Amino acid sequence: MCSSDLLYNIALAFLWAMLTGEINSASLTIGYVVGYAMLGAMHAQDGRTAYFIKVLQVIRFLLFFLKEMIVSSYRVAYDIVTPTYHTKPGVIGIPLDARTDMEITLLANVITLTPGTLSLDISEDRKTLYIHAMFIDDPDTLRREIKDGLERRLLDVMR
Repeated sequence: MCSSDLLYNIALAFLWAMLTGEINSASLTIGYVVGYAMLGAMHAQDGRTAYFIKVLQVIRFLLFFLKEMIVSSYRVAYDIVTPTYHTKPGVIGIPLDARTDMEITLLANVITLTPGTLSLDISEDRKTLYIHAMFIDDPDTLRREIKDGLERRLLDVMR
């Protein structure tokens, strides 16, 4: 069961922190990694890998999102400090593979957290998310970047 492995992993992280005598974010992180490795070794024989795959998907999503934040922050900052504006703002619709309220809400929030983009609205049939973007050189390319990047990775984590 994926949720029980998560609870065991958290318990092992706290146990590690208590054994080291320091309950802080660094010792909890180290404890989580050590617990993750221990649980992975224990479950290697019985084939229970759903939790371990999900943790890797979350890490991959967070690293991808961090990269997107850095790149888009740099692009917005560059546009602000240079004398000429490079923006090509506009509103585009992105067809959604996300189906549940949670998936749609998280995708909209992730898009809004990325500098230069803002989620505006969802269509009545909940199949299209409308966003405003500062840099729309090619609408199809931007749609593809969001669908293949943020949405696909977020749905991997959520499903």
